Amino acid sequence: MDIMSLIIFIAVGALAGWLAGIIMKGRGFGVIGNVIVGLVGAVLGGFIFGFLGITTGGLLGSIIMATIGAVLLLFAINIIKKA
Repeated sequence: MDIMSLIIFIAVGALAGWLAGIIMKGRGFGVIGNVIVGLVGAVLGGFIFGFLGITTGGLLGSIIMATIGAVLLLFAINIIKKA
């Protein structure tokens, strides 16, 4: 992974974390927390989409995949916090 790919990955993760915080109605963790949730969500979304055999193309597909992963991660964190 070169430096440009890493910067794009971090930017997609940040955007995905921010979108997931909005979708989950304020269940985010602030700016840095949302970036981390977005990055982990991007990895989680990539794993889930790959497992299901769904391919995404381009930057928009990556953002959607990362956002779905981040939303699922925030949902799981919310369930664990309630328990």
